[in-house]
Amino acid sequence: MTPPDDITRAVEAVLFAAEVPLTIEVIRAHVGTGDVRAALDRLTADYAGRGIHIVRRGDRWQFQTAPDMAHMLRRDREEPRRLSRAGIETLAIIAYHEPVTRAEIEAIRGVQISKGTLDVLMEAGWVKPAGRREVPGRPLMFATTPAFLVHFGLQSRRDLPGIDDLRAAGLLDPVDLAFDRLDDGAEDGEMAGKEPR
Repeated sequence: MTPPDDITRAVEAVLFAAEVPLTIEVIRAHVGTGDVRAALDRLTADYAGRGIHIVRRGDRWQFQTAPDMAHMLRRDREEPRRLSRAGIETLAIIAYHEPVTRAEIEAIRGVQISKGTLDVLMEAGWVKPAGRREVPGRPLMFATTPAFLVHFGLQSRRDLPGIDDLRAAGLLDPVDLAFDRLDDGAEDGEMAGKEPR
């Protein structure tokens, strides 16, 4: 294996010292000219199979402990702070529909959300304000953050499971599945009752 060139070593040093995931532009500002993307690709390959990896989360890069080694670094057992059902539903709606306003979240959930629900998600660093919708009243919109991708181990929001994945994993509410079957049956009945043209 050939030793890494200067740009690859510089990119490695910048990522190693960074406290937060970095974009290619930020890395380039530190290392100057050179093919940062190629350096990241080489480093990703070089660290594959090791105790640490270089991973991409959205448009940001960082070092991360290999998933199979994470248990060795846990010394104190932290009691996880569990999200309420409203918090989980709200986070899912934001992740799948972002940017989304409070009114849109409430319309999808069918109930009002308390201000505290969004506060908890913002305190966790998973949700952030994302501007204002250009409609009367200019409501605030919300979107997920890079920390959301990091926490859930996603490269981008495209990695979120689809409806078929959720159904296969048994994560859909049985009531929702029953309504889906009723809707499918009603559509079949409507089609059967129509006369051919």
